[in-house]
Order: sequence, then structure tokens, then C-alpha cells
Amino acid sequence: MRVLVTGSSGHLGEALVRSLQGLRYEVIGIDQIAGVFTTHVGSITDTDFVRACMKDVAVVFHAATLHKPHVVTHSVQQFIDTNITGTLRLLEAAVAAGVGRFVFTSTTSVFGEAMAPVPGGPAVWVTPALAPMPKNIYGITKVAAEDLCRLFYRKQGLPCIVLRTSRFFPEIDDDRSKREAYDDTNLKVNELLFGRVDLADVVTAHLLAAENATAIGFDRYVISATTPFTVEDMPALQQDAPAVVSRYFPAFEGLYARLQWKMQPVIDRVYDNAKARKDLGWKPEYDFGRVLEALENGQDVFSPLARLVGSKGYHNTVFTEGPYPV
Repeated sequence: MRVLVTGSSGHLGEALVRSLQGLRYEVIGIDQIAGVFTTHVGSITDTDFVRACMKDVAVVFHAATLHKPHVVTHSVQQFIDTNITGTLRLLEAAVAAGVGRFVFTSTTSVFGEAMAPVPGGPAVWVTPALAPMPKNIYGITKVAAEDLCRLFYRKQGLPCIVLRTSRFFPEIDDDRSKREAYDDTNLKVNELLFGRVDLADVVTAHLLAAENATAIGFDRYVISATTPFTVEDMPALQQDAPAVVSRYFPAFEGLYARLQWKMQPVIDRVYDNAKARKDLGWKPEYDFGRVLEALENGQDVFSPLARLVGSKGYHNTVFTEGPYPV
């Protein structure tokens, strides 16, 4: 089977190509940047280029995008061109070529201001049903691209699955206060409780989305590590997060003390992946509990795939303050 991966020189794109090739798929990788996992160099906004790449393709994995780190370095028009027009060109070409399934990589950033707790209120329980309130052009264009996928399913019958992924990048945090307060791995492990996912689990979610797309038709899913928390924990997480974590993982405090790590005093949002687990049959492996076991045994907390792909960065320029301008 021939499949197409956009953004194949990027972080998720490379991981998808590696995994798909390992499963013996014929992979067409397209990106504006040449790379080992890119077979066709060009822009997803180029109609002729996209149509040529779409020949005999059965499944499209659309991971190419301008990300949040590009908000300061790229114009609004560039975001519209890449994230909206590029998605439109791919959807049009997919329909014309008779593609059977389309998987779109979106982001939990679409929720934006909806994830901010009311003053004195509980942490926010984030499910796909939460209405998006994007805070920047990145979120706005991703919501628009999601809606294009929905439109092409409704009007053209193209099965489209939208995966709103939480953080999975290996780069250091863009928030200076967090970088100064926490060891980088400490922070990433903490986030597995509420708002991070391992790259390997993101890939399996994409593969399962493609497998189930025809039966589902169209839907949106939150892709994040499985949280131990419940809705009932939301008020307490805004008051004393370490105490809540201790109820689920009594040994974590001793381990953290040995590592000289710490837990955030409060947690303001929690991503719920239950719908993806139920509908897609997704079973993410890398959660907070597994990582605690790995730490106790001196093992790596990240998947072999995440380590293999490594860090890609977002810009050719190296910035003096953080991974990218904020």
C-alpha cells in the first residue's frame, strides 16, 4: 500500500515514515526541506506538486505545519498559506486521486483560552467536546484546517480523522520561569500526568486513526498520555497538586527527593484521552506510572523511537533566549 506523509523531514513526519517503512508500506514523504525520509521536495501549497505526489496513494498522514514557535518568526499570511491553504490543496488532491483515508495532525493548542481555569475554580478537564478558543494564529489556522477536513468528509465523503496532540517535542520549554525552576526531564515527566505524550504513542495513534477512519468517517480526538486523574480531582489539583499525585503514586515523593526533582504546586488543566482509547483502540504505553518504574530501574523515560528521531528544532537560527522567541 502506498501512503503519503507530509512534513517528512520534521519530527513527527520522520517518526511516521520510519514506522510505516518498518511495516512495509510504500511511503511518499513530502517536505520543503530535503531529508533522508523525504522522497519529494516541494510545498503543500503547490497544486501541481501535491497532485503528482498523490498518485495511487491510499492514506494521507498530514503532519506538515507551521507551529506555535513560528508565530514570532513568520507572518499571519504564511500561517494561512501553509496551515489552511496547504491542507485544502491536500484534501482536493486526495479526493481527485481517490484516496481512501486522511489523518490530520492538529494540536491541543486549539483549545487556547478555554483551558484557563476561572479564578478560584477547578482545573479544566479537556476533552474533544471542549469548544476551541485559540489564542494565536497557530491555533486559529489549525481549527480552520480541522473544519476543512470535516467539510470534505461531509461534501466529498473523504474519511478524515483529526488528532489533537499534546506536547511531544523534545526541545526545552519556551517558558523561562519553568526552565529556571525545573530540570528539563523533570518537567517533561510531570507533564505526562496532564499534558504530554511520547512520540511513539503519537505514531500509534496515527496508525490506528488510519485503520479506523473508514468506519468512523470524521471525528476529533485528544492524543495525550493517559492521566491517572478524574474529574473529581480537578478542584484539588488547583490547590495542592503534589498531594493529589501522592494519592495515586505514594512512592513518587521519595523518588523525586532522590533525584532532586519536584512536582508543580498546582495543575491547571488535564487532557482526557478516553475517547481516543475507546474509538481507536489506542493503548498509549508511556504514562507517569511507567516512567516512575523506569526511573526506579535506571532506564530511559522516553521511547526508543523518540530517542532515535531526537531533536529537530523549529528554526535554522539559534536564539540566545530559549528555544525560540516568545
